[in-house]
Amino acid sequence: MLSLNALSLQASVSCVTMTTVPASLDSLRVLHRSDDYIVVDKHWDIRIDSKMWYEKLTVQAQLRHRFPQLADPSTYYGFRFCHQLDFSTSGALCVSLNKAAASRANRCFRDRSVTKAYLALVRGWVEEEEQTLDFSIGKNSSEGKTHTMCIEGTEGCEKPKPSKTELTVLERGLYDGDPVTKVLLQPLTGRTHQLRVHCGAVGHPIVGDFTYSSGVDDAPYRMMLHAHLLHIPLDPQPLLVFAGDPFLPTEDPKWLPQRSLRTLGGTVNALLERRVKEERRIAEEVRERKRKETNGRSREQGAAEESEEQRMQCQQWLREWAGD
Repeated sequence: MLSLNALSLQASVSCVTMTTVPASLDSLRVLHRSDDYIVVDKHWDIRIDSKMWYEKLTVQAQLRHRFPQLADPSTYYGFRFCHQLDFSTSGALCVSLNKAAASRANRCFRDRSVTKAYLALVRGWVEEEEQTLDFSIGKNSSEGKTHTMCIEGTEGCEKPKPSKTELTVLERGLYDGDPVTKVLLQPLTGRTHQLRVHCGAVGHPIVGDFTYSSGVDDAPYRMMLHAHLLHIPLDPQPLLVFAGDPFLPTEDPKWLPQRSLRTLGGTVNALLERRVKEERRIAEEVRERKRKETNGRSREQGAAEESEEQRMQCQQWLREWAGD
């Protein structure tokens, strides 16, 4: 379970953030390293891995370059990635260093007990400061768009599945003279391109999203989506990592905040506190269910013992009656 003490780690977040400089083999930033896991701050213009011979620069290649002794020859890529980030998305990416660690992390992702939060700059000024984006997402079968996703009800949307994202407004301002909003996005489900599709569905596409703007939004140097927070409730020691904030005027002078509604640190702490309460509620429900199951078995056992006692009394009475 996530400890409230873990919230203090917010103060120790690495100040190193992404820059406008493209990725290189040596530009791997490590946020956390243990015997079981490495968490890196993935660059914004690099794939995690690739089977294409011409794609030489990947996170997998960076890891092999930095940590050749940790590569596992029994795997195709040498490293076991616990989850995925899009090519254009930066931020916290967890890598397992052995099969057992991969299994533990995968169980958390499968159980949806992992907490993730992303920073984004989106087009326009988002009026509703806190909202849940609830749109089912499916694969787009339209000609020329089969590599994208879409929301239920749009043309060509196949097999849509329920998808939810929590959106919180942090700041409003301008990017290169155009109105934009800085938001924190918490995906409650894990659909492909979920955050990009959900933001577009409410009329606030992510700045620099070339694919979902049909190639129109191509002026920014990158897509403004960054995996800021990753919490995996591993047992006995949870993994809590922050990947800084690349969307600052000092990093990109085209971004000019004009009105701050809430701080990133305070918003993330509130998110984590809600997660603590939710984990406690779930744990209490589990304990109560086990208690009821135990009591139920005790009553059944008691009933069985009582029936046996009654049977013996009945047999004694029959013997006595027969003797008469």
